[in-house]
Amino acid sequence: MATAVPPAASRIAVVTGASSGIGAATARRLAEAGYRVVLTARRKDRIEALAEEITAAGHQATAYPLDVTDRAAVDEFATAFKTVGVLVNNAGGALGADPVATGDPDQWRTMYETNVLGTLHLTQALLPKLDASGDGTVVIVSSTAGHATDEGGAGYVAAKHGAHVLAETLRLEIVGRPVRVIEIAPGMVRTEEFALTRFGGDTAKAEKVYQGVPDPLTADDVADTITWAVTRPPHVNIDLLIVRPRAQASNTKVHREA
Repeated sequence: MATAVPPAASRIAVVTGASSGIGAATARRLAEAGYRVVLTARRKDRIEALAEEITAAGHQATAYPLDVTDRAAVDEFATAFKTVGVLVNNAGGALGADPVATGDPDQWRTMYETNVLGTLHLTQALLPKLDASGDGTVVIVSSTAGHATDEGGAGYVAAKHGAHVLAETLRLEIVGRPVRVIEIAPGMVRTEEFALTRFGGDTAKAEKVYQGVPDPLTADDVADTITWAVTRPPHVNIDLLIVRPRAQASNTKVHREA
């Protein structure tokens, strides 16, 4: 069944972390679904190139360089809109995989500021615009790390638990208003940068994450899931959707082929 084109009042979709991976794939998918996408990320060249690609395909896209941890910049960004239909809080990421005893507090701080406070900044700044659309949707891209614990990398797990609680609490607090809150929690997704960034550019460590795993999720798999949830009828709220590859039963149990 074809995806319905969103009504004009809610046709703007803001995607954070749109310079690569899940964010870039989501921008493409939402544009194809009829949204005017606004791409935000710190890497100006990346989002400008993506905006050009989307526009060349016959859709509407605008690039806006933005650091989600800079509240003043976020507030200024929000003044550009009267209404916003969709906010996809995707900016985030992981740094390190050390145990609690030796974890780097600076990495913990960076992850919390991006994954949690960045989401808070955009959500607070754009919530009135989402309300004004009469049919708004906040999407928070968390992780299966926000729904379980495992050894190593507790800083990322803690940050994603924070993102999950933010989504869950916001949904309680704004019930009755014309805004849905959707949490998408991906499991193992193979993108060009996530694991490489986590391990400080160590290619061998990054590759080991996916070694032997048949068909981990792709960025487009998650983008497809996000777009499906966003394009449900306005009265349908997908509170929480956990999406994993078939080979991953949990955060700690993954099938790997020899």
